[in-house]
Amino acid sequence: MKIHLCVVGRLRRGPELELINDYLDRFNKTGRNMGLGPAQIIEVEDKKGGGMAAEADLLRRVIPPNALTMVMDERGKLIKSPEFATKLGDWRDAGQRDLAILIGGADGLSPELRAEADFALSFGKMVWPHMLARVMLCEQLYRATSILAGSPYHRA
Repeated sequence: MKIHLCVVGRLRRGPELELINDYLDRFNKTGRNMGLGPAQIIEVEDKKGGGMAAEADLLRRVIPPNALTMVMDERGKLIKSPEFATKLGDWRDAGQRDLAILIGGADGLSPELRAEADFALSFGKMVWPHMLARVMLCEQLYRATSILAGSPYHRA
């Protein structure tokens, strides 16, 4: 199952980008033999300042056809890492070919786009900067493959 991280905004060079690349590289290597990955980041940018509605339109354009969509949202479901791993494995085992994970802009995702999603995930009630949310998501993707592979990376 290919993972498409569809995000609003461009991440410039820096430690966050290095972490993202490291975790996605680990995810791709670990997940390859399990039918997970590759993962790629697709960045969109609303240069006209159209707000959440314009960002939603840009995100919709980059979601692969028939992809399952998951949004990152503070109102989403709080789950533990093993549950997230199980969810990814279940989607893969059900024959899902593409998973699009959406991260909105500074104001979040439009209510309409959130309502269209198949699943909403939260990293907690706190709001996280987009660059850190991306890092955390990439780490959790790697952690999920490690859990599914039985690796000692996740200690619970």
